[in-house]
Amino acid sequence: MAAEQDSKPEEALEETEAAPKSSSKKFILIGLVVLLLSGGGFAGWKFLWAGKASEKDDQAAVKTEEALEDVDTSPEFIYEMEPFIVNLLGDRGKRYLKTKLDLEVESEDVNSELKKRTPQLRDAILLLLTSKTFEEICKPEGKIQLRNELIARINQLLQGGAVRTLYFTEFVVQ
Repeated sequence: MAAEQDSKPEEALEETEAAPKSSSKKFILIGLVVLLLSGGGFAGWKFLWAGKASEKDDQAAVKTEEALEDVDTSPEFIYEMEPFIVNLLGDRGKRYLKTKLDLEVESEDVNSELKKRTPQLRDAILLLLTSKTFEEICKPEGKIQLRNELIARINQLLQGGAVRTLYFTEFVVQ
């Protein structure tokens, strides 16, 4: 009988050890299923809503393109100048500016006048550029001021029209 009593507690011990193993496996399995289902649900939700958002974005892009087509923002007359390389004022000639300017003008007549006056234009621009220090042109405000001064100086030379806008297509200070 004693042997029977000893074997029963061992059997009970084995059953209690087996029970947590199988329940932990079930718990892990259920957790994986829930995780997969929630991930699949999220992916499906994202797919459905992303498709609707994409359609809205496409419609907005088409409307923007149509609006841009109605407004003609492309300049008709651009006069491209050769690059300028100058020493900046101060720093004993150690600072250089390389810049390229494109001028938007009112008409083809102004464009023709600019071509005829290229030596005068280059001289006026060179004199203005070499009078600037690095500190004056290193910030955006300085570049805007330089642009305005250049436009004023160029327009003083022109007789049959004016420069609308000046574009810095290169601007390197070394």
